[in-house]
Amino acid sequence: MLQLQHDSSTPLVAQIIAGVRALVAEHTLKPGTKLPSIRAFAAAHAVSVFTVVEAYDRLVAQGVLTSRANAGFFVSRALDAAGQAPEGGEPQRQKPVFDAAWYLRQIFENRDWPIQPGCGWLPDDWMFADGVRRGLRKLASEGLALSGYGDPKGLPALRTVIAQNLAQDQLIRASAEQVLLTHGSSHALDLAARTLVQPGDVVLVDDPGYPNVMSMLRHQGAQLIGVPRTPEGYDMAELERLLAIVRPKAFFTQPRLQSPTCTRASLPQLHQLLQWAGQYDFMLVENDIYADMDASHQPSLASLDQLHRVIYIGTYSKTVSANLRVGYLLAHPQALERLVKLKMLSGLTSSEVSEQLVYNVVTDGRWRKHLKALRERLAQAHDDVGQRLQQLGFELYCEPREGMYLWARHPAIADGMVAVDTAARQGILLGLGQLFWVDAQPTGWLRFNVAFSQNPLLWQWLPRWLQTQQAGQVHEEGEAGDMDENGGESGGENGGEGA
Repeated sequence: MLQLQHDSSTPLVAQIIAGVRALVAEHTLKPGTKLPSIRAFAAAHAVSVFTVVEAYDRLVAQGVLTSRANAGFFVSRALDAAGQAPEGGEPQRQKPVFDAAWYLRQIFENRDWPIQPGCGWLPDDWMFADGVRRGLRKLASEGLALSGYGDPKGLPALRTVIAQNLAQDQLIRASAEQVLLTHGSSHALDLAARTLVQPGDVVLVDDPGYPNVMSMLRHQGAQLIGVPRTPEGYDMAELERLLAIVRPKAFFTQPRLQSPTCTRASLPQLHQLLQWAGQYDFMLVENDIYADMDASHQPSLASLDQLHRVIYIGTYSKTVSANLRVGYLLAHPQALERLVKLKMLSGLTSSEVSEQLVYNVVTDGRWRKHLKALRERLAQAHDDVGQRLQQLGFELYCEPREGMYLWARHPAIADGMVAVDTAARQGILLGLGQLFWVDAQPTGWLRFNVAFSQNPLLWQWLPRWLQTQQAGQVHEEGEAGDMDENGGESGGENGGEGA
């Protein structure tokens, strides 16, 4: 499509933008023409997907292209006869568009990366595939209800099982009427955000924390304040200081096996947090989507509070299937009624077919054995991946041996974007650390999904790349030393020994 000069001093992003604008201006690309997909363009021109995303996003901002959900990028039909963007030109941009929403749209929806240590799900062969197949056969043999929309709160049988399991495993005492089924945990978080948060409200989030939540809350117009995470949970001194100053409307948090750090808050911290929630009058939204990976069944905020100030969120996406999109939300009865109304307004009911299938899976006699085996497999993966990372010189934030992630950084990586960009050219999806920070500043931290980090190809590429980074640092330090030495000699000649 374009001829890019990889050895030119002009950045590749700028070359792509100029090239596409020229093709539009000369009518080689006519209004309405679909451009190659991001992955196809990157492959055809030997550039990274991040370079193409940045160029396409800028062209959208300039009015040259339009983006259509699930369809791709097209030449705008609003261009003038000269093929230029509408009057006003390119809007001023302080920094490139690169955020969690982009990451979801361009990366997580593409499952064909050869190596995926940065993804947020488990491999197919780690899931309860046999249980899903048995559930499908049972669903087909019993007949499918294809008419109607189902119960507004979701399949009653599954809601009952969820309430029973949470009472047994998490000591959350709630009836099935306090359970609302959703299209995955992201839907549940969105309902909570739209119910609790108004534009301008101050909302606390973990920092680093869950980028999907940050995007949702910013879309709601919230002012986000990050609560620092430590290897031991929350930075309680800083949290107390923030509460006295900002008086938040809510705190969206992951106390257990938190993404990206896989840390957990201690029981005393949870008690203190609930005390502060009452004292400063704010709600807690507990995003507990990794609870099934916790062998200790540590108490949750919801179990300690019994849903008075806590909205509790869970999902089957991490252990059954992300494709089924079945999550759930528990809340106080009064709050739940508001959430049900909002669910109906935004999408009517959730999928009863998916919910029936999940019900068949989690009532399968082998379900709990699967969870036990999964936890053991994750623990082994933590040991293996953690050891490999440390052997390469990585610092581990903590060593949880539970959950899906390791949060790590290397002294040779000052900006993780460099690693992510280079890895992408090799078909390796790394977890970019800056996406998880509230201020989204460049950082050397990377998130490794231990289940996807056992691919031998990753460990062939990563040591080689780190060697090139370290060699580059040594070269730069050597050049700096040469300049210092030359400068010293020059100073001695001109300034004399007494200078």
